[in-house]
Amino acid sequence: MREKHHYTDRNQQCISFPLGGIGTGCFGLGGNGRFIDWEIFNRPAKGKFNGMSHFAVKAEKNGEVVNARILHGDLQAPFEGPLGTDKFFEGFGWGPMRETLSGLPHFEKNDFEGRFPMADLRFHEEQNFPARLTLTAFNPFIPHNQDDSSIPAAFFVVRVENDSNEELDYTVGSVLANPYFGSTKNSFAQDGNLSGIRLESLNVPEDDLRYGNMSLSTDAEEVSYQEYFYRGTWYDALGVYWSDFSQPGRLENRQYKPVERPATEQSFDLDHGVLAAHFTLKPGESKDIRFLISWYHPTNKMDWKDGINNRLYKTYSEEEMKKVNAPWKNWYATRWTDSGDVARYSFAHWDKLQKETRAFSDAIYESTLPESVREAVGANLAIFKSPSMYRLEDGTLYSWEGAGEKAGSCEGSCTHVWAYAQSLPYLFPALARSMREAEFTYNWRDNGDMAFRLLLPLGIGIWPFRAAIDGHYATIIKVFREWRISGDTEWLKKLWPRVKKSIEFAWDPDNEDQWDPGKTGILTGRQHHTLDMELFTENSWLTGMYLAGLKAGSFMAEALGDSETAQEYLDVFAKGCKALNDRLYNGEYYVQNVDMGDKSVLAPYENESESVAAVHGKRSIYDMYWSEEHEELKYQYGEGCALDQMIGQWHADVNGLGDIFDPDQALSALKAMFKYNFVETMRDHANPCRIYALNDESGITIMSFPEGVRKPKISVPYAEETFHGFEYASADLMIRRGMKEEGLRIVQSVRDRYNGERRNPWSEMECGQNYVRSMASFALLLTFSGFRYDRVENALSFQPLEKKDGSYMWTYGEGWGRISRIGGVTILKVEGGRIDLSRITLDEEATSIVAGGKTIGFKKDDDALILDKTVALTEGQVLVIS
Repeated sequence: MREKHHYTDRNQQCISFPLGGIGTGCFGLGGNGRFIDWEIFNRPAKGKFNGMSHFAVKAEKNGEVVNARILHGDLQAPFEGPLGTDKFFEGFGWGPMRETLSGLPHFEKNDFEGRFPMADLRFHEEQNFPARLTLTAFNPFIPHNQDDSSIPAAFFVVRVENDSNEELDYTVGSVLANPYFGSTKNSFAQDGNLSGIRLESLNVPEDDLRYGNMSLSTDAEEVSYQEYFYRGTWYDALGVYWSDFSQPGRLENRQYKPVERPATEQSFDLDHGVLAAHFTLKPGESKDIRFLISWYHPTNKMDWKDGINNRLYKTYSEEEMKKVNAPWKNWYATRWTDSGDVARYSFAHWDKLQKETRAFSDAIYESTLPESVREAVGANLAIFKSPSMYRLEDGTLYSWEGAGEKAGSCEGSCTHVWAYAQSLPYLFPALARSMREAEFTYNWRDNGDMAFRLLLPLGIGIWPFRAAIDGHYATIIKVFREWRISGDTEWLKKLWPRVKKSIEFAWDPDNEDQWDPGKTGILTGRQHHTLDMELFTENSWLTGMYLAGLKAGSFMAEALGDSETAQEYLDVFAKGCKALNDRLYNGEYYVQNVDMGDKSVLAPYENESESVAAVHGKRSIYDMYWSEEHEELKYQYGEGCALDQMIGQWHADVNGLGDIFDPDQALSALKAMFKYNFVETMRDHANPCRIYALNDESGITIMSFPEGVRKPKISVPYAEETFHGFEYASADLMIRRGMKEEGLRIVQSVRDRYNGERRNPWSEMECGQNYVRSMASFALLLTFSGFRYDRVENALSFQPLEKKDGSYMWTYGEGWGRISRIGGVTILKVEGGRIDLSRITLDEEATSIVAGGKTIGFKKDDDALILDKTVALTEGQVLVIS
């Protein structure tokens, strides 16, 4: 069952709740409490176990064990064992993997409450274990504090409450496997109030991805430990461990000399360390025991030269390949020296880190939002903690589009995927600016052309392929967004010469794709885009992005004193808007203006650079875009109803850029998108592409072709799929434009697919798991809260979508907190950081402003309140407007 972030029974079977920092890797907390998906070695590792790692509990009375069991609920079916293990004595036909520990005593049921970044598991009492048990798991996630949100560790609190009528002795034990190869060693040590077991290999080369160490630590007052499981054969190790743990009293240490272990060893044969905390509780008393699993794998390097990249890297010389293969450090390795150092820092700051992380979780999940929106906003923040993210040595954020089973999916902080993601600049604006700086340093060419994939290591060169026009202009819009959120005009000044050149690349004579050579405001050239091919001729989808970029550019130019350039962009923008609304609206929705039988539209693009041609296998333009059999252009959509036909308007709405599309025509188009693209049940929907919705599931598809319009024989790739980022963006635009019911139906359809039984609620898919585009969902919080803050002008606007009492999380500029409307009174509280205010716009009348306990004078200017002086509110301070 799934209800309000609680998952039980079969709705737990797909759960993998990521525990790790931004750019540190992670491992997953399964729905029943087991540890899965150990992805801490700089690469995805879906389904990977780390031996028998787990928590266990024991209760004793008068020196006899009352009950002992591992802190797991039941394993969910199937029980035949997994396919594809390639090892004898495990896998299909041998039952569940032994690493699931489903053969040891455990709890029948547990409740998994997931309110990212916090997970709370409550274990039920059917086995008469004499205590109420809760496992809390998290990694710090604190807005505007990207460094404490990047700790390579998993934080655990085991709460034991004695609900019996007798005094009892309890043990909470934690087991961690040594995952290394080579000469492995486990060693116990005490460091002040910390006790821990360090797991390492003594001879892994420093340039290996698995070089490093792990630590299992606790600050419990009384501990016992075993540095090693018993080393035996067959099933000896686990059997002896359970016999030792389930006996009365403390653990007796066991030591061995380091042993050489091959990299291919089965995970249940690894050496394991055990750390146990002991304490006594009277009836009704409770105690929290804290454990930390920390890791330190500092080395990363580019080793993903396959597929399309293999053709790219073949163009490098031997000397250049030395640079390509050079390792770099993860950012966290510049902050901490090893896993023990991570543990010392984490315990020293634990109370603050947990308090602030819980406060953020509460602010999200207690916001006055529809349930599906809360889920969509909160759950997709888990992507930050997934193996899709790296933080490079200088702290720059870098990402894959998503994560496959064993490797990242599509490298390079892809601009046309990140175009949709909205959460980063609000939560971690410094990281957002780091991405813009990297793009305009390493992706930028002298003519303003921008590559859409960032190559690693930084500085080895520029992705030798054409620009993606949606990613190109989304990057311009994001520079505008980052500037308004940060208020840092000096930062904008530094980037502006390159930003300006990139805006004007549309009409630059060196643009071989001839986007808009006549400065008409309408794209007519060859237009690469996020569906991985190119459109030709006029279309609203990509032209809308171009126009939004021009509008953003005009604001930036004006702010920097370049009024002539600002006016130039506005002139092109105005022409483009008129042409778009006049020529590309078919009376119901916006289309692509193309003659599908006109082969000549490809002629201008017969010749292209050798490097660009190499990336797509040196196929000619006609091989790629003309079907001789059908005498028709390929990968266009013509008269189809595209879900992204007004994606530029979504960006404009989110970023306060105003209208691009005629409002009445836009509303008609949104209604058409829902009417034609939303599929109530997928049973009769023909989808030859990847399957992200099926059977009785619903969703909104990338493309539809209503009855009576020409459907291309070969339409744009992925036309029949449901991309969640597209779904969230279209839903948000509908809600913003008055179609709340339809927009929420789309959001609900996505989250119903991720109910824990069918898919993992904290890992939405597209081209891989943990997919970045799904962070488009964060815009829904902005829409419902109606909260906007402009740091450049210190201007706050609060106009909730729903005119009723409510409370919302806000995060902008340098601060975050909650804002509420109760009985006509607006209350803003700063939970962290600061917010400076000079101008406030509300949708209600105001007669009084009190900030930090002091009355503030103001005057009214139309619908705005202009404060007599700028007010700075810091952590814990409150603003009250009545």
